[in-house]
Amino acid sequence: MTRWYLLRRLLQVVPTIFGIVIVAFLLVHAAPGDPVTALAGENGDAEYYAFMRHRFELDQSLTRQLGTFLARVATGDLGHSWLQGRSTLSVIAERIPATALLGGTALLIAGLVSLPLGVIAARRPHGARDVAISATALMLFSAPTFWIGQLAILIFALGFGLFPVQGMTTAGSDAVGLRHVLDVGRHLVLPAIVLAMNELAVLVRLSRTGLIDEFARDHIRTARAKGLTETRVIARHAFPRALTPALTVIGTRIGHLLAGAVVVEILFGWPGMGRLLLTALQGRDTPVLLGLFIIISSSVVLVNLATDLVHAAIDRRIRVG
Repeated sequence: MTRWYLLRRLLQVVPTIFGIVIVAFLLVHAAPGDPVTALAGENGDAEYYAFMRHRFELDQSLTRQLGTFLARVATGDLGHSWLQGRSTLSVIAERIPATALLGGTALLIAGLVSLPLGVIAARRPHGARDVAISATALMLFSAPTFWIGQLAILIFALGFGLFPVQGMTTAGSDAVGLRHVLDVGRHLVLPAIVLAMNELAVLVRLSRTGLIDEFARDHIRTARAKGLTETRVIARHAFPRALTPALTVIGTRIGHLLAGAVVVEILFGWPGMGRLLLTALQGRDTPVLLGLFIIISSSVVLVNLATDLVHAAIDRRIRVG
């Protein structure tokens, strides 16, 4: 990977994030309804409404509001939550660890389960195992996350009582140390598995296709002819090359993972950014909505940048000059 490639990709990030900020601002302000009425209620008088509009700078023109917002964002200031009266960054920062734990665990589950399944399916294409794995992956990919989540709650939480239904910890629990970790882990299992299902399906199909292509190449035949075990052939010669497209897709799927996390967090009462987004939407808390859009979208852009750089470092066939 050359320095020019790295510099070019970094320079592409700045206008992309700038465009995200502008689009997020315009979309939020184009939403129907009056945020002042939502915040102050429908029974206030004109003087009180005028005071609220002046307080939140909604009495200014849209162009001026946008300019003020861009100036603040440039300094790292996302304003203050209209509902909570605190810094937007602090409100969102409290929810990031929960969402990161949920999303990271789901991605780990998807990776650990999908790659072995992809190997099993690719060993004998169109065989019984391949058909079963591919059909299951297609079903999981087609099923909406909210449907899988509701089904999981009905069967494993309410039906068998294996997992808690709501929250990140047991209500009223004062557990600390290892007991607290185990309590969080027990609450994490079901939502993480539900969130992982769609990503697992995508990675299974990608790893299967990549391995089937690799098994047909000459260097795999040569490795087998030298007497290498099948495990060594897969691990050292087929798997690294087949992982390249999967690695690229993981970066592009981060946005889908975060979108699914919003649904899962609402279903399971998980105290992350998804629940905060719902609360901000219901209360028309514009600063928090904008902050969430910007942070989530920027995270997706940066993750895609990281996967592109890793891809370029692994695959030297990419033109980086």
